[in-house]
Amino acid sequence: MPKQVFYITGMTCSGCEQSVVKTLSKITGVEQATANHRTGALSIETSHPISINELSAALPKEYAVEGQSLAAPSKARQLFPLFLIFGFIIGTTFIIHIDTMNLREMMLDFMALFFMVFSFFKLLDLRGFQSSFKQYDPLASALPFYGWIYPFIELGLGISLIRNYAPNWMLMLILGVLGITTVGVTRVLLQKKTMQCACLGSVLKLPMTEATLIENTIMLVMAATLLL
Repeated sequence: MPKQVFYITGMTCSGCEQSVVKTLSKITGVEQATANHRTGALSIETSHPISINELSAALPKEYAVEGQSLAAPSKARQLFPLFLIFGFIIGTTFIIHIDTMNLREMMLDFMALFFMVFSFFKLLDLRGFQSSFKQYDPLASALPFYGWIYPFIELGLGISLIRNYAPNWMLMLILGVLGITTVGVTRVLLQKKTMQCACLGSVLKLPMTEATLIENTIMLVMAATLLL
């Protein structure tokens, strides 16, 4: 499917993004649409090229299509925030345990930092996160309230793990929570859909890629290892 990237003015929040995407998805030929109110970027995948005039005619008057971008940012550039955060978490874990290098304690602290940092970004825009998360997580899709409480589950797990409290039931909970999400991520990747990843909430716009799958797999392997 051809991909086009446009610049839109008038979007000020995640609600605006959802309104724009919902409206443009009704245009014949538009298969997938994503919008970013912070950058003004609109990306659409279509069965045939869509003109600026068609988009302008469909959008409410508070939004305006200013032009078309020649190229979307590279995948590596879009994923840079994720790589940077992972680097900080890995580095912090190493610094904390540089004297002992106890593998179990390192895994506990890595997982704790992961959950606490990632929950922070989700809580910056809880509504935006819930809206994105339910698009691919099977449980959040079936039970929308799960998307609202998911960041708090992550935060609670992070606080417990940083205190070295990791009973087997909690590790099994981690396997269950991340396992369900991983099923959704895998399904999106296999279907080759273009979708926003909600792992860092809606504040940082990340595409759903193999990096998300690898990130979840690392956490699943650590939780399973700690259960042994």
